[in-house]
Order: sequence, then structure tokens, then C-alpha cells
Amino acid sequence: MANPSSSNSKTLHLVIHGRVQGVFFRQSMQHEAERLAIFGWVRNRSNGTVEAVVHGDPGAVDAIVSWAQRGPQLAQVDRVDIDPTDGDYTNFEIIN
Repeated sequence: MANPSSSNSKTLHLVIHGRVQGVFFRQSMQHEAERLAIFGWVRNRSNGTVEAVVHGDPGAVDAIVSWAQRGPQLAQVDRVDIDPTDGDYTNFEIIN
């Protein structure tokens, strides 16, 4: 699928707090992003949070933010810090 044009897309930086490492958060988020045609990346941070950049159709970005506020079944999300950002992404990947 082609990358959405920047004029019709939304890009957000997320930091997810809680029990979000060791619960398949990154893999689950990648699956959800692919389902929603979201581009960007996700990674674990050394402080125990998960960080992500999500880019795509505004409705799809809102949907993955809602998903991130719950996470996969084993996660316990306390809060998600959300900030606008920019960037051009062509897929969604797990990075280290």
C-alpha cells in the first residue's frame, strides 16, 4: 500500500507507560498497524516504556492510539503520552 500523502495524514509520537514490555506489545502493535495501514515504528525503551511513531490516515492513527491505550491482553497500560511529530514512513517496523 502506498504511503498516504502528507496533506491527508497524521503523525504522532507515543510513549506508552505501564506493564508494556514482555507482553508482546511491540508485535501486537505491528500487527494492528498493518491491519490499519499505519506506517512508522515501535521499540522498547530502557526505562520500561514502549515508544512508537504512527503515521497514516487520521482515523486510522486515532484507532491505533485507542488500541495503544489498552494494548494486548497481557499489558497493563497506565498512560500514553502523545505528541505531534513528522516523518515519512513506508512500513511499520519493530526497531531496537
